[in-house]
Amino acid sequence: MKITFLGTGTSQGIPVIGSTHPVCLSANSKDKRLRVSILVEWQDFTFVVDCGPDFRQQMLRANPERIDAVIFTHEHADHTAGLDDIRPFFFRQGDIDIYAHNRVLGELQQRFEYIFTSEIKYPGVPNLIQNEVKNEPFTINGLEIIPVEGLHYKLPVFGYRFGNFAYLTDMKTIAEAEKLKLENLGVLVLNALREKEHISHFNLAEALAIISELKPKKAYLTHISHHLGFHDEVQQKLPENVFLAYDGLTIDIAN
Repeated sequence: MKITFLGTGTSQGIPVIGSTHPVCLSANSKDKRLRVSILVEWQDFTFVVDCGPDFRQQMLRANPERIDAVIFTHEHADHTAGLDDIRPFFFRQGDIDIYAHNRVLGELQQRFEYIFTSEIKYPGVPNLIQNEVKNEPFTINGLEIIPVEGLHYKLPVFGYRFGNFAYLTDMKTIAEAEKLKLENLGVLVLNALREKEHISHFNLAEALAIISELKPKKAYLTHISHHLGFHDEVQQKLPENVFLAYDGLTIDIAN
């Protein structure tokens, strides 16, 4: 399994529009972060987790031959706003599956009514097959996917485990029962917004505490704000098995 980090930034990305913060002015490419998403390539099947406002740019960079499915963590705009840009894949390959909590499907139906309306559709609208995700395992193309529920302030969100890889973003708390799903991981990806505490995201200390508790072989931090600091400086302070993810990073996962 190959994982590509399409974006590793928070909801505003880095640089933030109009900001003169030093990290936003950095010339280091690793300090430039699009909104969070990953591309997962499993055998001959390719899907993304989340489809934010930078999706078009991310697809031009990664240049996948196809996107077979989109799996959503939750409904916020930085995770869903790029859904219309799935169209070029639909034109080439036909219907595309999307997977999300029923609440999230309802939000998408409202925001992208022209896609999901049962009336005569505008020509060129993609045909998306809706699949409800509950907090129980499901299978896509032979790959078992285990939802992991957490709270984004008070909003339930899903992370996902595929084999010995897990991807969690936009979380502030995880129940003990959900943590049991994250045992014996090869790679854990976890959000770490900044050093200062935040109402709806893990800060760096909280993320490192979760990593220390779960003990994955490796961990990568994502959903990063410019307030966390310069990539290279922060990386030097992290434990030896913890890494800052960056846009374009690819990792291979053994199953």
